[in-house]
Amino acid sequence: VKTVVVAYAGDAEAACRKTPSGISLEDFLGPHAPGRIDFAQLPFDHPLYILFSSGTTGRPKCIVHSGGGILLKHLEEHQLQCDIKPGDRVLYFTTCGWMMWNWLVSAPASGATVVLYDGSPFHPGPERLFDLVEEAHVTHFGTSAKYIDAVKKSGYRPRDHHRFKALRAVLSTGSPLAASSFDFVYEAIKSDLHLASISGGTDICGCFVGGNPVGPVRRGEIQAPFLGMAVDVLDAGGQPLGPGGGKGELVCTKPFPSMPVKFWNDADGSRYRAAYFERFEGIWCQGDFAEWTDMGGLIIHGRSDATLNPGGVRIGTAEIYAQVEQLAEVSEAIAIGQDWDGDTRIVLFVVLARPGGLNAELTKRIRAAIAEGASPRHVPAVVLEVADIPRTKSGKITEIAVRDVVHGRKVANVEALANPEALAYFANRAELDK
Repeated sequence: VKTVVVAYAGDAEAACRKTPSGISLEDFLGPHAPGRIDFAQLPFDHPLYILFSSGTTGRPKCIVHSGGGILLKHLEEHQLQCDIKPGDRVLYFTTCGWMMWNWLVSAPASGATVVLYDGSPFHPGPERLFDLVEEAHVTHFGTSAKYIDAVKKSGYRPRDHHRFKALRAVLSTGSPLAASSFDFVYEAIKSDLHLASISGGTDICGCFVGGNPVGPVRRGEIQAPFLGMAVDVLDAGGQPLGPGGGKGELVCTKPFPSMPVKFWNDADGSRYRAAYFERFEGIWCQGDFAEWTDMGGLIIHGRSDATLNPGGVRIGTAEIYAQVEQLAEVSEAIAIGQDWDGDTRIVLFVVLARPGGLNAELTKRIRAAIAEGASPRHVPAVVLEVADIPRTKSGKITEIAVRDVVHGRKVANVEALANPEALAYFANRAELDK
């Protein structure tokens, strides 16, 4: 057995000497001469690759996707929803462990060039990716909502340093894009571009809802369902909730091209069906808490199984984050529901820009911001500071793991966390006993 060492930021030979059975990539490939590539004609639903879900809601799912389904879905999303054309240049800041990497590398199928970046997006400063967008004449720049918020909080205004003549679209996903981040993109990056907040999942390696390049962009909203996706929002009884009907489950009522072929080691398909079709029989339930807007757009309020239920009222965690993370003092936050006195109370944990700074005055301002921007029902009963927040290897915070730790339950998906040591900050907190 050999361990192939790829030179990245150092001496490959030195790394091989330190690695048991190590061999450099060059030496590994040396004995093999290039040959003709055979392109086999395969069925539409032939397996293409396996993606693992992030593990925010339990053990990661082992999802097998099809070649035909993925290609058809990505061609539609790229060309019709994102207006990617031959000759365009697409940069999506993502790691290989996030499904947006798979989404990105399909761009050449539309005649576009992929622009890659690996490393910290804030080294040496917040200008790094925007410098690349300008230098490489990027037409479509994709990133996460957290990144846009971080740039905003840094005080850096990209449009003060670049003209972005080529840039036509900014894409955001990973978590709901706050209304204030819409403002920041148009005021501080570029005023004449298409800002598309998109939402989907590893489960479909694509999107349910997102941008519409020929429609209006409204702050705080996702523009529309994607073409070919029978998206709806259902109440607890499975009835559709139209505009003004309130919040419910995001579903897709008809089959679509990039439905997984199967789960690995799920011979009878029982785990696959349980994951998506148990909530509403015959209807794909994505597990997102959503609502229609009056103009036909959508708002995602967070994961359904992470919603809070104080007094029996369902509240999406994203509604809280959108308010508290606007405060300059707060770097990040995570909210859970704690079982308390026969009901549920909201507990908010915050990571501060200056550690150790949570005092009565800041706590009061956090609560006031949430009450004013969301509602009094959203105000946490307890606000506590932590040094870090547990997140999956694809960068998503995991409310369920924190909720389990607070209640003294075993965390089922520790292996899916990039920083499992952060769970210790939430365990045995005396402040949660009173």
